[in-house]
Amino acid sequence: MIHVVGAGFAGVETAWGLAERGHRVSLYEMRPVVMTPAHTTEQFAELVCSNSFKSKAPDSPAGQLKSEMQSLGSIVLATAYEHEVPGGQALAVDRLRFATAMTAKMDAHPYIDVSRRAVSPADVETWLRDGDFVVLATGPLTCDDLSAWLAAQTGRAHLYFYDAVAPTVEAASLDMSIVFAQSRYDKGEGDDYLNCPFDRESYDAFVEALINAERAPIHAFESGGKRDAAPDEQEAEFIEKIKYFAGCTPIEAIADKGRDSLRFGNFKPVGLTDPRTGRRPYAALQLRPENREKSLYSLVACQTRLKWGEQRRVFGMVPGLANAEFVRFGVIHRNTYVEAPSVLAQDLSMKEHPNLFLSGQLTGVEGYVESAAMGIYTAVAIDARLRGSALALPPRASAYGSLISHLQDPTEREFAPMNINWGLFPDPALEPKPGKKRVDKGVIRETKIANARSEFEAWRGGL
Repeated sequence: MIHVVGAGFAGVETAWGLAERGHRVSLYEMRPVVMTPAHTTEQFAELVCSNSFKSKAPDSPAGQLKSEMQSLGSIVLATAYEHEVPGGQALAVDRLRFATAMTAKMDAHPYIDVSRRAVSPADVETWLRDGDFVVLATGPLTCDDLSAWLAAQTGRAHLYFYDAVAPTVEAASLDMSIVFAQSRYDKGEGDDYLNCPFDRESYDAFVEALINAERAPIHAFESGGKRDAAPDEQEAEFIEKIKYFAGCTPIEAIADKGRDSLRFGNFKPVGLTDPRTGRRPYAALQLRPENREKSLYSLVACQTRLKWGEQRRVFGMVPGLANAEFVRFGVIHRNTYVEAPSVLAQDLSMKEHPNLFLSGQLTGVEGYVESAAMGIYTAVAIDARLRGSALALPPRASAYGSLISHLQDPTEREFAPMNINWGLFPDPALEPKPGKKRVDKGVIRETKIANARSEFEAWRGGL
């Protein structure tokens, strides 16, 4: 028997994918018996934030991922196109019609048994003892008892309840005439870190902009405080909770304490020498590799709650980041996800519990489309297990391969959920045109998509 817990984007894709392959599935959804602070209906796959499934452009990362999902039989995307509304280049939907249709399709499928109840840890343990397959697709607001149980299975150090991460940028967009590679006091490998050196003027301007930048609001269920509490009270409660769970303080909250607080803290320049001047910088923002290929770098200790447009503006003032392309903005909000490289096998099953699979945002991906994509992949993986065949991993060049690579990458870093983006796709081996120092960015991206399409189709044909 296969039990899928949670009827969000990952859960419905997993259940549908398995049912369409001839397997009987029990799909559990606790709403409306138990509601969450973010949902307003009892419908499956409810969109709680934006009504957009990202770009429809076929030559974009999101477009390529959607193409691969459709090739694997995505029910979410098929239903989204049935209820599409004008959204420019984005696939936008009528959220109520979409969710209602998704629910009706799950209820009507002869191989899917829908149960409206909360699943307990005791249920999961019983199913696993019986040799059943269990898929937890409970999303960022996983209920407390299942969260506690999952923490016990993973080890508390590998389960996170808040998404408190810094912005991530593409390496190719950095100005390397300013940014320099050096670890403090030259310890470790020489290119372990990149450094953005401030002089006093640029530092003061950055801090001024940071302090006055607009910050994202805090939802009541995130702060855990009273709904009628003043905004500054909610913020204080939220920051204390974040510090407890994630060990961090938003960079803007540090700057609020004094103009030199960053220079003597997160941005301390000790042990660094700017090769342009031969001297220690006034302050330095460090960048740390986010993957093996070093195509992505995170801004060290820059967790932030600034609005996304403000992040682009303020961090663009950092020397060397004027033209930086952000593949992920900093966020601090309620979430639940595992440290996938430590916890999950390549098929998204738990290393310590081979019949227990995680799917959707619990795995460490971010976004509606990415969560749905992991649901499809979970169905493919369980189907392969039930047929007794080895699961061939999606090729590295594909969108699926890029996401799975992120979830499996053992690079030492603060693991954080990630959307599909250009930096996750492997860089092709290209030579710049004569007289050029770099290959044109457009050519690189066209090649990445071409490689993804050809390699994915070859993999798909072998399933």
